[in-house]
Amino acid sequence: MTDKGNNGVDEMQVDVYTHEQRKKGSIPEGFNADYLKLYYAKLFPHVEIFKWMSYGNDGKHPARDTSYFGRREFSFTLDNDVYLRFQSFNSAAELENSIKEKCPFKIDIGPVYSVDPAKRHAYAQAGDNVFKPVERELVFDIDMSDYDDVRYCCSGADVCLSCWPLMTIAIKVIDFTLREDFGFNHILWVYSGRRGVHCWVCDGRARRLNNEQRAAIADYFRVYKGNENSHRKVSLAGPAMHPFISRSYADVLKLFFEEKLLCGQELLSTEERFQMILDMIPDESISGQLQERWKASWRPSMSKEDINIVRWGQLKHILQSGKQKAPVLRRCVEEIVFTYTYPRLDMEVTKHMNHLLKAPFCVHPKTGRVCVPIDPEHCEDFDPTSVPSLAELLEELNMAGSSNADSGWEGTSLAKSVSFFKSSFLQPLLKSCKVFLPPMPSELECQPIQLVSAGVDYL
Repeated sequence: MTDKGNNGVDEMQVDVYTHEQRKKGSIPEGFNADYLKLYYAKLFPHVEIFKWMSYGNDGKHPARDTSYFGRREFSFTLDNDVYLRFQSFNSAAELENSIKEKCPFKIDIGPVYSVDPAKRHAYAQAGDNVFKPVERELVFDIDMSDYDDVRYCCSGADVCLSCWPLMTIAIKVIDFTLREDFGFNHILWVYSGRRGVHCWVCDGRARRLNNEQRAAIADYFRVYKGNENSHRKVSLAGPAMHPFISRSYADVLKLFFEEKLLCGQELLSTEERFQMILDMIPDESISGQLQERWKASWRPSMSKEDINIVRWGQLKHILQSGKQKAPVLRRCVEEIVFTYTYPRLDMEVTKHMNHLLKAPFCVHPKTGRVCVPIDPEHCEDFDPTSVPSLAELLEELNMAGSSNADSGWEGTSLAKSVSFFKSSFLQPLLKSCKVFLPPMPSELECQPIQLVSAGVDYL
């Protein structure tokens, strides 16, 4: 016999598995509502998410906006794809109780609206401007499937350690630029749980950007554009590259391309693959010369070097030698590197305030992996295949026994991720909120921002 706690989950050791299953040393793999219910009851950091989304308005200072958290939209995706939009809560307890009761397979976070989103219908007769988003983090979404034309190890939703450096590149380029060029400080990177990463920029002035300003920032990052029918997808125009473009190439892209992707993806190992790169060279005599040379010799004679490194060296030598006077040819090497490495953003996610984004610490229903934060300063060490899974976390709770049943995430492999979230992101963010409390929605007046173009032609 067991007693039910207030959250409706058995107050007991996490003992929902048979003796035989525990004896084998592992919880059954997979994803189901029973696993998820225990995760939300024992491990999900409800209070930390509430404090983040409150931005200091849950305190006792006189300038706080007591309605702030209650105007934030949460969206729940339940079992069988039941979709609940415009959920709102007035306290951490309300949020926690609703999550435990409904056991959503996914939690999305939307903007802060001018009024409680759950009561939006009451304002329908008052006009279009009454119910509208007034705050929303500046967000970025990078999906590995958008790189399928330049990776050969995986495709679609699959990822591995050979192609994951593409996400590392995205984090390094975007994070540094947001801090250096835009002056943002409170940035959270989160693993999507399957095939990509999400970025939340949480500074007050970032949250109050309007759609036009968000589009301007998105366009600042816009370098890659093309389709499967265009060979040359990036054109670095002008006599000199924009400082942002030049810095990204020198500090991140060139290094990762030559040390990680060139050999890791074997970009020049076969005719089909090297032809894709040769097609980006605008001078047919040069591309033809390299094509003939590479077809004639499958392996470089008397050389133990990797074929990809040898051929890349040959390509660079021809294009960047003193004989090549045309700037378009000398710049071609950089354009190839950008095509294969530069972050491919979902622009629409960044441009619009009302776009939903999955909450950190959700469990991905396809992989069972938790959407954990990523440290941008050490993102090259992040391994998506070692992220805690739902089954592993429940196994850790099971192994801990009844003596530690109330320890929560502190006693599991999730502890490192939650601790990083609290110490490196949440605490500095809340400290800044005490110094500068956001203005009330009625006081918001967004002024247009002017950004200098990165000087890139889109083909």
